[in-house]
Amino acid sequence: MTLPDAPSRATGSRETTTHAIAPLRRRSRFARAWAAARALDGGVRNPGFRALVHLIDRGPLHAAPTPRFLTDGAEAFACMHDAIAAAREEVLLETYIMRDDRIGERMRAALAAAAARGVRVSVLADAYGSFSTGGRFWEALTEGGVELRRFHRFWHHPLDVLRRDHRKLLVVDRTVAYTGGMNIGEEYGSSVRHHADAWRDTLVEVRGAVVGELAAVFAEGWERARGPALPGLEYVSWSEGVVLPADASPLARLAPMRRLRLALARQRDRRLGRRVRRAAPSGAATSGASPHDATGGEVLVLDPRPGRAQRETLLVLAALVGAARARLWITTPYFAPPTRALRLLASAARRGVDVRLLLPSARSDVPLARHAAHGAYAWLLARGVRIFEYQRATLHAKTLVVDGHVGLVGSSNLDFRSFWLNAECNLLTFDDRAGAALESAFLTDVSDSDEVSAAAWRARGWAHRLGDTVARALRWAL
Repeated sequence: MTLPDAPSRATGSRETTTHAIAPLRRRSRFARAWAAARALDGGVRNPGFRALVHLIDRGPLHAAPTPRFLTDGAEAFACMHDAIAAAREEVLLETYIMRDDRIGERMRAALAAAAARGVRVSVLADAYGSFSTGGRFWEALTEGGVELRRFHRFWHHPLDVLRRDHRKLLVVDRTVAYTGGMNIGEEYGSSVRHHADAWRDTLVEVRGAVVGELAAVFAEGWERARGPALPGLEYVSWSEGVVLPADASPLARLAPMRRLRLALARQRDRRLGRRVRRAAPSGAATSGASPHDATGGEVLVLDPRPGRAQRETLLVLAALVGAARARLWITTPYFAPPTRALRLLASAARRGVDVRLLLPSARSDVPLARHAAHGAYAWLLARGVRIFEYQRATLHAKTLVVDGHVGLVGSSNLDFRSFWLNAECNLLTFDDRAGAALESAFLTDVSDSDEVSAAAWRARGWAHRLGDTVARALRWAL
C-alpha cells in the first residue's frame, strides 16, 4: 500500500478531511482509517478522533476515573489480592497461564477464601497456556468452591485448537477490574527491581461503568468454555456479534466516514450473522458528556476474538498512528506486524513524529519472535524510527501511548496470533494523566535499555542476518 503525502498539521476543516481521504476511497479500510485520523487538526486531542474510534469499533466510550497503571509485579498482585479479599458477591478471573507455583498457590488460596465467604468465584484458564499446571492444583481449586473452566480443551473444540484465550482479566463485584499482560505465575508476580528472573509487565486497574463491560468480556469466553450462565450480563455465544450503539457524531456524517461506516457494516454482516447485545453503554457515552471532567477521561474496550473485531482493532491502531502529532511510543514483546503497519510507522517518523519501539533484548522468552522483529529493524531505522531493547528483565508489557493523551494497554501483541487467532482484551484510554503515567513508565524502561543504531545494526554477522530474514518470512506462523 502506498500512502499519500500527509496534509499539514494546521489543517482540519471538513474540506481538508474529505480531500485527504479522497485518494484512498478505492483502497483498504486500513488506509482510510489512517487518512481520516491524519486529517484531524490536533490529532488524538481532537474530539473527532474519539468519534472516529467509536465509528470503527462501535463500542461505548465509558466516562471513568483515571486508570491506575501497575508496572511492578509484586505491587500488581498485592492489589489484586486486596480486591479479592474485599469481594462480597463475585470474582471473575480469566488468564492465559495459571501456574501452580508460589504465586499460583497464593492466588488459589485467595480465591478459595472468597468462595468460603459465599462469594461466587469463576475462573477461566486457557487449556494450552496452562498445560503444564498439574491436575492436583485444579482439583484443589474446585474443592475450594471455585467454579473452573479451561478454554478450548482439545476434545471440546478440536477444529479450533489454534484459537486461544490470551486475555488476562480480573473483575471483582463489577466495581473494579484489572487487565493487561500479566498471567498468574512467579515471573509475573515478582518485582523487576529485586528479582533477577522477573518479567517486566503492565497491569491496569479501572473502575466505573467500564467494569460491567469487562465482566461481559469474561462471559464470552466463559460460555465458550461451557461455564454456567452468569447473572446480570447481556451476552451470548462466541460466534455471534454485538448490537452497535448509534453514533450521532458530526464526523460520522461526513461523506468519507459514511463510506467507511457502510464498509464496516457490510463486513460485519458477512462475518457475524446474528447480532446480540453486550454491556449497555454508560449514560455519559450516550449523552455526549465531556470526557475531561473531574472524574478523569474516557475508556473504550477493544476485545478482539476469532470471528469478531480483529479487523476493527487493526483499524483503530492505524487511526492511532495517523493521529500522532508529536510522540508515538510502543512497547511490545513480540513485534511481527504486517508490512503495511511498518509503512505507517515510517510515515509517522518521516513527518516528524517521535516514533519509538521498546522491544526485548536477548532475554526474550521467544527468540524466533525476536528475530522476526529484527527482520524489520534496518528498514525502520533508515526511516527514522528509534528502536530500544530492554535489558533489565524479560519484556512482556504491551502498551502504546500517543502524544501523552491516548493510551492502549492490554494483552495484544503486535503479531499475527494476536491479530487473528487469539481472544484479547485491551483498554483504550483518553486521559492526560493516564497518558503522562504511560510516558513516564516508558522513559523509565528506556533508561534500562540499549538503543539500536543503524551503524551497529549493519555490522551484525551473516548468521544473525540469515536468522532475521528467515524469521521475518515465517512471522505469520509464530
